[in-house]
Amino acid sequence: MNMLLWIVLGLIVLVVLFVVATYNSLITLRTRTQEAWSDIDIQLKRRFNLIPNLVNTVKGYATHEKEVFEKITEARANTTKAGSIEQKAAAENALSSTLKTLFAVAENYPDLKANANFLDLQRELADTENKIEYSRRFYNGNVRDLNIKIQVFPANLIAGRFGFKPMEMFEVKEAAEREVPKVQF
Repeated sequence: MNMLLWIVLGLIVLVVLFVVATYNSLITLRTRTQEAWSDIDIQLKRRFNLIPNLVNTVKGYATHEKEVFEKITEARANTTKAGSIEQKAAAENALSSTLKTLFAVAENYPDLKANANFLDLQRELADTENKIEYSRRFYNGNVRDLNIKIQVFPANLIAGRFGFKPMEMFEVKEAAEREVPKVQF
C-alpha cells in the first residue's frame, strides 16, 4: 500500500513538473515573439520618421509631383491606423510601394540625385528596410516556434487550457511588394 502511494505521488509530481515546464516554455516563446514584434515596430517607426524628411527633400526639386506626395502621405497615415499584424503588414507594404514611386520620380531630377541630404536619407531608408526584413524573419521564426509548440501533442493540451493562441506571421503578400525600394542613384 505504501509503495503504491509513492508511485501515485511520483506520477503526480511528474505530471505537475511537465505542466510547469511546458507552460514556462510557452511563456518564453510568447515573450520572445512579443520582443521580436517590438523590434519590427521600432524599425517601422524609424522608417515612418524618415519619410517626411525624404518627401520634403524631394519636394524641393519636384514641385509638380503633388499626386505622389499625397499617396505617400496617405499610405504613411494608414500605417498608424492598422490594428492587427495582418493589417499592419498590408499598410506597410502599401507604404513601401509608394516609396518606390517616389524614388522613380527622383530619378527624373539629376540635381536631386546629387543632393547629399537626399543621398543620406536614401542610405538610411535602405538600411531601415534591411533591418525590417531581418526583424520580420526573426519575428516569423519565433511565431513559427510558438505556433508549433501550441499545436503539438501533449503541449497543445496545456496551451489550450491556459489560453495560448497561435499568432499571425508578418508577411509580404504580393511578389512586387517583396522588393526593397530601389535606392541606387
